[in-house]
Amino acid sequence: MPLSPELYSPDARTRLLVVAPHPDDETIGTGELLQLVRAAGGQVRVLLLTDGDDNPWPQRWLERRLRIGDAERASWGRRRREEVTEALRRLELPPGTLHAMGWPDMGLTALVRGDASMARARLVEQLADFRPNVVALPALSDRHPDHGSAHVLMRLALADWDAEPPLLLGYLVHGRGEMLPAVALPAAAERHAAKLAALTAHGSQMALSAGRMRRLTSRPECYDRVARPPAGREAGALPWRPGAWRSQLRLTIASPDGVLHWSWAEAPLQRDGQRRWRLADVPTAPCFARLDMDVPSPWIFDRWGWCEL
Repeated sequence: MPLSPELYSPDARTRLLVVAPHPDDETIGTGELLQLVRAAGGQVRVLLLTDGDDNPWPQRWLERRLRIGDAERASWGRRRREEVTEALRRLELPPGTLHAMGWPDMGLTALVRGDASMARARLVEQLADFRPNVVALPALSDRHPDHGSAHVLMRLALADWDAEPPLLLGYLVHGRGEMLPAVALPAAAERHAAKLAALTAHGSQMALSAGRMRRLTSRPECYDRVARPPAGREAGALPWRPGAWRSQLRLTIASPDGVLHWSWAEAPLQRDGQRRWRLADVPTAPCFARLDMDVPSPWIFDRWGWCEL
């Protein structure tokens, strides 16, 4: 990793695909990158995985309702789809930039576990149609479960895609300090102003969280260059050392070979000489492991999340 990030310079051959788990991630994570590529004459596409419809507290506040059923959730998703469309317009991106998958909000991890082959196939269709040479996707270390799982789904789809691997740029929205940026953008006041204007299009999210949203959007856009697992991690070694709560844990392994998941007690794990937990057999790369608690919780963010083996 370089001591200081390298400046990214797109050109007219750049074809940028932005993977956004929810409306507003495209603005917070890549609002200036999208503008930079377009100004250089390149092409852009925003792949919106969910409509952000499982977002009950702003909806309760703005619509003055307590109960949110399927119809109300669908209406909120339509509202947020309209907001992201307006945000992209304010970034001066052409009509047709947005491609929405309509997958379940707060459900991408379940999608990995339950039907990853379907999701991978649909993502491969998008890759084959647009043929990106740069993909900006959520960082694997992002603490929102939809973000980490979006990274896994796109990496598995890229492994299925029979083409020259694109440059992968990981952006972090939820988290701080977990990622050392390798790539930065040249500063430009006008691009940053347009990004902030695009943020205000996401009125549903600004209603209760305007200060936090502005802080996230005001950070300089920096990206990890996604290439390989962290140096020094041996094949199959897990980074976690869970304690007394192991009986409540669930381990998921996702790779091009498929997806497997077990309770911690049933997982095929071994202890090595350094008392680390290791997977007995490591599937085909890229291979990802996820650890989570198999109990309901009101806390949506990951404690352990995903890692790459």
